[in-house]
Amino acid sequence: MAGGLAHFSRTEEHMEKNLQEVLEENFPFWEKLNDREQEQLVAGTVRRSYEKGSMVHSASEKCLGLILVEEGRLRVYVESEEGRDVTLYRMEPGEICTLSASCFMSEITFEVLVEAELDSRIVLITPSVFHRITSENIYAENYLYRQTAGRFSDVMWAMQQILFLSFDKRLALFLVDEAAKTGEDTLVMTHEQIAKYIGSAREVVSRMLKYFEEEGYVKLSRGRIQVTDIEGLEALVS
Repeated sequence: MAGGLAHFSRTEEHMEKNLQEVLEENFPFWEKLNDREQEQLVAGTVRRSYEKGSMVHSASEKCLGLILVEEGRLRVYVESEEGRDVTLYRMEPGEICTLSASCFMSEITFEVLVEAELDSRIVLITPSVFHRITSENIYAENYLYRQTAGRFSDVMWAMQQILFLSFDKRLALFLVDEAAKTGEDTLVMTHEQIAKYIGSAREVVSRMLKYFEEEGYVKLSRGRIQVTDIEGLEALVS
């Protein structure tokens, strides 16, 4: 589909009617804005939809703005010159990304890429509007920096895992976290996807998963990983 747009069941009229409500629910500084600022924020906000696997933001594009995930899931990552990428964090509905707004935040000195892991809909606040509001309203500015600090914590967590944890522990931790997040013992994902999430190569992931299978921690099948010994994986991490 052209532009990477995905189909959703809501009508355009229904979506537009609820746009202000979405901002009110997700931005705690909304009540601290005056009428003019509220009108500017709504006017500078758009909805965009993306199909699973499509790019939301690439390094070659201009500053995207502030992203709020309304439906689906996004992956935020960085990419090396050789094309290897490392996942920094993933965004679920209700979560906000400020690292895609580097054009009006001089503190952000690196480019991130964003892709849709599932069919997704985002609420996007254009850079000029949010820059104007955060420059004039201290509550909006404080919110922006709190969100950015939280995202940098996510980035540091990802980097610490890569730098200081052995690969078997990183993979074990990833499997334990995914099982806890989904509430399922069977994870539907490929070795290539896992490699992107934890910043490794597919071949390395496959070898370690095979070792985990031999040790009885997991059972492998095409596109699926069944965690058979969660306690063993947790013990490996500790």
